[in-house]
Amino acid sequence: MENEKGYLGVTPPISTSESTDREKDITATLMEELRRQNTFESEDEARTREIVLGRVAALVKAFVRQISLAHGFSETAAAAAGGKIFTFGSYRLGVHGPGSDIDTLCVVPKHVSREDFFDVFEKMLRDTEGVTEVSGVPDAYVPIIKMKISNIPIDFLMARLALSSIPEDLTLQDDNLLRNLDDRCIRSLGDEILRLVPNVAVFRDSLRCIKLWAQRRAIYSNVNGFLGGVAWAMLVARICQLYPNAIAGAIVSRFFIIMYQWSWPQPVLLKQIEEGPLQVRVWNPRLYPGDRSHRMPIITPAYPAMCATHNVTASTQMIMTEEFKKGADIVDKIIVGKANWEELFVKHDFFHKYRYYLQIIASTGDPALQLKWSGTVESRLRQLVMKLEFVDSLTLAHPFVKGFEQVSYCLTEEEVRLVAQGETNEAIQKHTKEDLEGKEGASTVYTTTFYIGLAIEAKQHNSHVGHSSTLPDNVFEPGERQPKPAQKKRPKPMKGSGKSNNTSPDLPATKKPRPSYTLPDSAAPPPYSFKPAENGHPPILSPTPLQHVDGTSGLPMYINGKGPGEIKSPQLPFGENVAVATGAGGP
Repeated sequence: MENEKGYLGVTPPISTSESTDREKDITATLMEELRRQNTFESEDEARTREIVLGRVAALVKAFVRQISLAHGFSETAAAAAGGKIFTFGSYRLGVHGPGSDIDTLCVVPKHVSREDFFDVFEKMLRDTEGVTEVSGVPDAYVPIIKMKISNIPIDFLMARLALSSIPEDLTLQDDNLLRNLDDRCIRSLGDEILRLVPNVAVFRDSLRCIKLWAQRRAIYSNVNGFLGGVAWAMLVARICQLYPNAIAGAIVSRFFIIMYQWSWPQPVLLKQIEEGPLQVRVWNPRLYPGDRSHRMPIITPAYPAMCATHNVTASTQMIMTEEFKKGADIVDKIIVGKANWEELFVKHDFFHKYRYYLQIIASTGDPALQLKWSGTVESRLRQLVMKLEFVDSLTLAHPFVKGFEQVSYCLTEEEVRLVAQGETNEAIQKHTKEDLEGKEGASTVYTTTFYIGLAIEAKQHNSHVGHSSTLPDNVFEPGERQPKPAQKKRPKPMKGSGKSNNTSPDLPATKKPRPSYTLPDSAAPPPYSFKPAENGHPPILSPTPLQHVDGTSGLPMYINGKGPGEIKSPQLPFGENVAVATGAGGP
């Protein structure tokens, strides 16, 4: 799908060179590692998914028929009302792995309401044979029903079209069908990514690698303020557009380096979006104060061009930037033969990284209610992180990407209280379901525990931070040693001054204090604009459109008074000079 200028995307390719022998070698080893990491599903599981989707399609038609009859439709008209499913996300893109969920969009006619979806359809799912773990979250940013059928997890979203019936041959390519949808329906729609990449096979192999890396590094979670599947897919697709003839190994190596160097206030776009109040407001947060929260704008190519990264916070952006840098360093070594792909997929160190953790526990006495309640709590964690970012003593609030579920059998009301507060002891953990029989006050408690790592800035000598107990064993994998509680020490005064140095036991145990972002004595020269720090956020130094990345110094920025060229930046592979347009076209 090339535009009138002969290339995909909103800017010309950086390079159209064919793959080198070295690129072919590292691509071969990459695919071997992906197979070793079990990222491809078996043929049996693939067939099971097809059968499950057939059952789901029939359920949606039955749901629409039932609602149509309730609205007074005749039997014939109710049967003709239709209803159709569309898959999207990793399954639609062809990059799902064993156990991955299927993102499914239920398209219904105009007389079927969202209330019907959560009241009637959710009940139908619960009553269907082979369906388990049904959980609807109607108040989430993207209203969703989660469930498993034949042990295949499925996420259901709903879109209501302005049609009296849904034809069998319906596609969502016509934007005119989508213009009358309400706001929450719009967020439910898929994308056109596969139509906008030069080579689908290369895109899929590259994205499979990036997804595995993001999951291992615990930065794959839209709900917790990181990037979700659509955003990661769009980033990889944009790199594929910039290198249309590159193969997977080359795409992955360039991905990390360009992402680390990218000036994120400039949006990522796969195609030119139509101009208008909504589109301009969404993808140009610099011009509209209400959209300044879009820190890493990645705009979906399907109508109406929504920002797929609205959840990103100051803390999660900083964490992802650090991971891009680490990834860039590793692939640089892979290119020259000093590392292998396995090192890119090393597991995160979240539960070894911080000295203090905030623990949020969602608990109920009913498994079905627990699914709803824990989902609701998880959907609110991002708001908590944003509030924490304004606490003066905190330099970083790092949410973990998933909750930890546990079932506890409590013999007394006191044990119930302890479990709900996260204070389970060894005695409670030894209780079994049989121990509860015939005991008054005994009950089963279902808990989901979420964690936020806290980096706390250096304290004065008379400051105090409350004691925090050690992390529970269930956050660690078998054989993984739990770190010993760190001994708190007073920071020693710097030599020759009465002030304390810039270290503190309250900072992450393995990290140096976060650098301060300051300009040198002289103002930043044009063509850069500088926005001073405000409301706890760091200052922003922004390049004007069409500023170039030369592969040597990266995008200009000042860190601790050092300007362009004074800070080492990852190099693009194979020695090429790269210019990345940072105007409306994105990276």
